[in-house]
Amino acid sequence: MALLADLHNHSCLSPCGSLDLSPRALAETAAAKGVEVLALTDHNTSLNCPAFAFHCRRLGIVPFFGLECTTQEEVHMVCLFAGLEAALAFGDYIYSIITPFPNDPEKTGDQVYVDADDNIEGELEYFLPSAADIGVDALGAQVSGYGGIVIPAHIDRPAFSMSSQLGVVVPGPWAALECTRIPPVVLTALPMGSPGNAAPPEKLDTLGYPLVTGSDAHYIEHVARRPFELDAAREELLPSEGEADIGALKTALERRLTAARIDML
Repeated sequence: MALLADLHNHSCLSPCGSLDLSPRALAETAAAKGVEVLALTDHNTSLNCPAFAFHCRRLGIVPFFGLECTTQEEVHMVCLFAGLEAALAFGDYIYSIITPFPNDPEKTGDQVYVDADDNIEGELEYFLPSAADIGVDALGAQVSGYGGIVIPAHIDRPAFSMSSQLGVVVPGPWAALECTRIPPVVLTALPMGSPGNAAPPEKLDTLGYPLVTGSDAHYIEHVARRPFELDAAREELLPSEGEADIGALKTALERRLTAARIDML
């Protein structure tokens, strides 16, 4: 039986997100919309994951923890872990190597981490969407060393994606590719003076990787706007009351549609 999953979401810790989107609000809204497997992936930090873990347990959601890393190339990459300890350790590492540009809450938004009751515990100093001092090629190995998996984010978007920053999807140890639509296409700009705003969309070469969608929620109304079906049983992903199984998640993602299989349908 397929589970409804959403592996890309932000909270009040991401400065481009809403202060109303606490970890509690994210979990409760997702549960109300039928999401059964959920991840919290704030920009370059995982400090809201402890509160998120509490509410996922309370609501019966299978949780995964992590962050959306901005690489040197300004490509957004979703990094996921099954355990809180690994997610927090990797989050500390990434925060230590982001550009130390101070955040200005009045201009770019607050960056607050909270407890399970939505009480503010602290605020991070550096602007979280800043690029980290790590490239796309090196990120996969680093995440693997912490026991996690990587999913390149919104590969078909015109900003902060592989297609926008690198021109193509590059190979790597990716568990899947996240798209805003399946099959993914990209819009190509027309030369100056040409009629219209964009050329016809071009199909994106996804190199045979499994394809998923993600809500990339920054506001409560964004939660569960683009979930996907994960071919896995709950007991497979969460075999006990302990942490989830990242290997089982990776195996389930491998069963997702690829571009070649879509073409055959």
